[in-house]
Amino acid sequence: MHFNNSKIGLGSVQWGLEYGVSNTSGQTPDAEISSIIYSALAHGVKTIDTASLYGDSESKLGQQGVGDFQIVSKTPHCSSMPDGETASQFLNMAIRESLTKLKIPKLYGYLVHHADDLLGPQGPQIAEALRQLKEQGLVDKVGVSIYRKEQLDAIITFFTPDLVQVPINVLDQRLIKNGTLKMMKDLGVEIHARSAYLQGLLLMPLSKIPAYFEPIMPQLNEWHHRLKEQNLSPAQAAIAFVSNIAEIDQVIVGVENTQQFENAIRFSQDAPSFNATGLDCDDTEFIDPSIWNLK
Repeated sequence: MHFNNSKIGLGSVQWGLEYGVSNTSGQTPDAEISSIIYSALAHGVKTIDTASLYGDSESKLGQQGVGDFQIVSKTPHCSSMPDGETASQFLNMAIRESLTKLKIPKLYGYLVHHADDLLGPQGPQIAEALRQLKEQGLVDKVGVSIYRKEQLDAIITFFTPDLVQVPINVLDQRLIKNGTLKMMKDLGVEIHARSAYLQGLLLMPLSKIPAYFEPIMPQLNEWHHRLKEQNLSPAQAAIAFVSNIAEIDQVIVGVENTQQFENAIRFSQDAPSFNATGLDCDDTEFIDPSIWNLK
């Protein structure tokens, strides 16, 4: 058993869906998932991140046996709540469905997948329903996955999350610069970072980058220039940058195979510091994958 002194957690979206701008291999086969999970256990990795919206990712995890991990899952779209059903009934059923698929008695974390659900008219009821799930012992920590500081600012007026998932990478440093990470730490919130590779964009050779990103080619060129300068691979530098942020508790890395996973562990353990000053981009069109238009 190796001791994991890195902050890596496993992201499982690729196991349930074909996902990512740079993903060429499609959905991860079951045998490969087994191998990644075995490796994660051996390296002392504790966290696996999944969601009811990640295709059959939860069921795939359940088939593997993940009782030794801290599983974080996320709610379905609360906008799909049937008329006349309360937030409490909806989330009670949703979390039980996730637990059944995962074949575990409780989750470590349960996050509202779309922060805007909490900002709609049902927001306070959803927050209350989450607190009830915690009281019932179905989950240890409840929270939300956010894209922007404004979402969190509005949410914490009525709900203090135990756990928040945020996007952070060398191009997207908004939550560092605007003080959000520090504010969350002061509130005692556990922080999981996602999108360290910006959905694979940071790993792509310059020649393969879609034309959509033309406006930020100066940053991407500079990124590749610094990699050469500091003699680091893209994955190494991307992980090093996020791992070295003091407020971040876990870096959730989506992997398609065991080699990628073991590399991520290695990169975060001997993470050199990577200087990402001046690489950040504030234009959400290029740093928020949910609004990319790559067609």
